[in-house]
Amino acid sequence: MDKNIPYKTYLSEDEMPRQWYNMRADMKNKPAPLLNPGTHKPMTAEELSVVFCDELVQQELDNTTAYIDIPQEILDFYKMYRPSPLVRAYCLEKVLDTPAKIYYKFEGNNTSGSHKLNSAIAQAYYAKKQGLKGVTTETGAGQWGTALSMACAYLGLDCKVFMVKVSYEQKPFRREVMRTYGASVTPSPSETTEVGKRILAAHPGTTGSLGCAISEAVEVAVGSEGYRYVLGSVLNQVLLHQSIIGLETHAAFKKLGVKPDVIIGCAGGGSNLGGLISPFMGEKLRGEADYRIIAVEPASCPSFTRGKYAYDFCDTGMVCPLAKMYTLGSNFIPSANHAGGLRYHGMSSTLSQLYADGLMEAVSVEQTSVFAAAEQFARTEGILPAPESSHAIRAAINEALRCKQTGEEETIVFGLTGTGYFDMVAYQKYNDGVMSDYIPTDEEIAESLSKLPKID
Repeated sequence: MDKNIPYKTYLSEDEMPRQWYNMRADMKNKPAPLLNPGTHKPMTAEELSVVFCDELVQQELDNTTAYIDIPQEILDFYKMYRPSPLVRAYCLEKVLDTPAKIYYKFEGNNTSGSHKLNSAIAQAYYAKKQGLKGVTTETGAGQWGTALSMACAYLGLDCKVFMVKVSYEQKPFRREVMRTYGASVTPSPSETTEVGKRILAAHPGTTGSLGCAISEAVEVAVGSEGYRYVLGSVLNQVLLHQSIIGLETHAAFKKLGVKPDVIIGCAGGGSNLGGLISPFMGEKLRGEADYRIIAVEPASCPSFTRGKYAYDFCDTGMVCPLAKMYTLGSNFIPSANHAGGLRYHGMSSTLSQLYADGLMEAVSVEQTSVFAAAEQFARTEGILPAPESSHAIRAAINEALRCKQTGEEETIVFGLTGTGYFDMVAYQKYNDGVMSDYIPTDEEIAESLSKLPKID
């Protein structure tokens, strides 16, 4: 153990960031705008405000303001579980016998078990401030739905959650936490919405996808007076709120006098990855420092590594705006055997632009190797990681083993998005040896991509 570096580094409450950081302000090439699916023209604030809360619309469209003040009410809520620790993985380093120094930013110190609460409380706050009755949303593995139900309970808002059907069935305890906090939870696709009925008619017996659940949640929000739709990933506003993760990580490293070489985040829609890398990417964009930034996605849903950079619908029902992103096609539904989370067909438009500009890397990993890494981490570091986080763990271990071969003493940091205590069905499948590594064929992806909207 390095006597100068503690196991855990905490910021004090006084050192906690008071502003969110907006990466777009420092991007030379701004992310492409959302387009109206009917006119193919950039969405206006007025059009977006039908679906989203007014102040969140302003955050979504703001490409120039670098720092945005965090309202005091949100800071007060953050203080219940923030600042979160930056942890040196000494035990993992020892087992790997690597010269690399491994750190992780642990976001599991709250009942929702993940980083999702950072944006959930912000979006719920702006909905409450606007005088709304409630919000609707989708959730995949259940972390976002759990976080939003907590935030809504705290602020006295109604919360309607459409949960991807395969997760609804595989993760009943996450579902029951949402219900305990007062949310209604509907398996998606469902017969309760028109878009759900259409999806079921087109895909009988489907296990669902985030794209399906988004369509249902948007339909209910638009059709219910006093409600708006909120989203746990992908959107610019979410990456903004999640920048609290990276800002704390940056400040903790500065406190230690350490500069990371490699920054790794799991990537589904982009909330955790975008939040973790934000201040480091800002330095990279401004030419102040350089880092290797690695996005890690599942081989079963590989939007960065095998998708197309194009405009696509954000949802399977094709009712949401079009976003330019790395996508597998809005009709792409991951195999039901994929138990490791990160099931969205596309990637944040901001992260997609950064990737297209060569400012970060992307790798895909198979889920049995992901759970092998999760098991090794649990046995050495004492935390059962969320399957989503375990994609980053897999890549961090791979990088540490590379350093073992080369002798490089690099400093690696990854985002531990949360805990996996509600994901035991997935762990059971791995432990029983029945987990498979389904990887979509080129033909399957090409078929889905062939249905992308035609944009002039």
